[in-house]
Amino acid sequence: MKIEFKPLLTVIVSGLLLTAAFPKIGLEGLAWVALVPLLWMLNDVSPGEAFRRGVIFGIAHFLSLLYWLVPTMVIYGHLPAYLSVAILFLFAAILSLVFVAPLAYGFTLAGRSPTRMLLLFPVFWVAADFLRSFLFTGFPWELLGYSQYRQLHLIQMLDIFGVYGLSGLIAFTNAALLLVCLAVTGKPWCGKPVRGRFAFAGLATAVSLVGLTWVYGEMRIAQIDRLAADAPRARVAVIQGNIEQSQKWEPAFQKAAIEKYLRLSLSTRPDRPDLIVWPESAAPFYFLAEVPPTRFVMQGIAEAATHFLIGAPAFEVRGEKADYYNSAYLVGPRTDVLGRYDKAHLVPYGEYTPFKEYLPFLGKIVEHVGDFKAGETGKTLEWLGRKLGIQICYEIIFPELAREQVRNGAVLLITITNDAWYGTTAGPYQHFSLAVLRAVENRRVLARSANTGISGFIDPVGRLLGLTPLMEEAAVVREVPLLDTLTLYTRFGDVFAGACLVISAAAVIWAQIELRRRKKSW
Repeated sequence: MKIEFKPLLTVIVSGLLLTAAFPKIGLEGLAWVALVPLLWMLNDVSPGEAFRRGVIFGIAHFLSLLYWLVPTMVIYGHLPAYLSVAILFLFAAILSLVFVAPLAYGFTLAGRSPTRMLLLFPVFWVAADFLRSFLFTGFPWELLGYSQYRQLHLIQMLDIFGVYGLSGLIAFTNAALLLVCLAVTGKPWCGKPVRGRFAFAGLATAVSLVGLTWVYGEMRIAQIDRLAADAPRARVAVIQGNIEQSQKWEPAFQKAAIEKYLRLSLSTRPDRPDLIVWPESAAPFYFLAEVPPTRFVMQGIAEAATHFLIGAPAFEVRGEKADYYNSAYLVGPRTDVLGRYDKAHLVPYGEYTPFKEYLPFLGKIVEHVGDFKAGETGKTLEWLGRKLGIQICYEIIFPELAREQVRNGAVLLITITNDAWYGTTAGPYQHFSLAVLRAVENRRVLARSANTGISGFIDPVGRLLGLTPLMEEAAVVREVPLLDTLTLYTRFGDVFAGACLVISAAAVIWAQIELRRRKKSW
């Protein structure tokens, strides 16, 4: 079989351009054009060939986007470099085969006219993004819309459509640009001529939609700022201890780590915070169960005389079995434990090993993985007559978790994490970008406390406040508004994304019916 290198190279470039739109490179403008080369290579090819090109595009994108998994597996998973690279390649290939390649296949089958191409490409893209949020436990890491997390006016639409609305707008713009390129070069789309008037009308529509989104953003920023000015307020401190991951669980360093967190917490006393937030597993022991380190922490809390939210592991004994949890404890100024949140969405192959009864060899590959039990989805913690919504690390990438907590009354969102695993790679920056959209979707302040950074605050319109650099100890205090308004997105969730999934499935079915009719007529 003859290999065509031009299409191969083109879709690889397209995948790399898309990666460059995300942190750490962060050239977000590329997202609006990165898919044009991919679309060009899907023109007038069979669905099978589109599937293959989708696989190559996806592998190029996911390998370059998630490269930081390799040093994590080598340094902290103690896996050989060759095996870590192989696992990353396998992961990228699975993501491509399950999500990107079917998108390319279905779109090529259904979008065989310029009009259908323009209308269906964003629908198929959103459907694929949505599937990635829940299929096989979900991995909605850096979906297309996340690339615009710093574009304040554009992200305001999230309080209606969520991240998927922005993904659809970007995909529609890419499709419109492709039509213009075809019209200018005189090339057809799937054998059908692309009229210049139609192509430029499509581009004008895309520009108009972006403009309307911008106007909506301007209006909503002003509205939410007014609500925030009149809302009750609280002072919150986030602590960044910058504890080296290799030392974190060493008994010899345990006391020093606790001392550092207490010292940083007590340094905020002049600002009189109402709540001090420590990162995920900042207390590197079983809080309450291990008496000496617990007593040490409680003494510091009593001295600070305020509320603390502390990340620590927990366990509960049930008969002869113990269940382990990745947890956050809310402790009052008198050292009374007011509540505990247990992480509800665990990291596959990081906090538990799915399918290990069927794939026992995975236990060999991921022998350092924990075995945690999931907590209750949507649980909030009572604090000063209000409710807090907590997400631990990986949970922040799932919009439905924060949305459910806000529906349950949370007036402040808090995410605690330990990104020390990823060093100064793109990993911590990408993880932070995902948190921004949770604040805007639900119109809540989001406080982020990360062991090695990035810590800080995101206001209800997505402004980034008091951010800390990576790999530095820090304590940041901010007075934040506590809003209780419910957005359309909070109330109704991913209706738009679900509709795109249904339309995509219907379009593929209709295309198959049309194809059979044509074959019969021959």
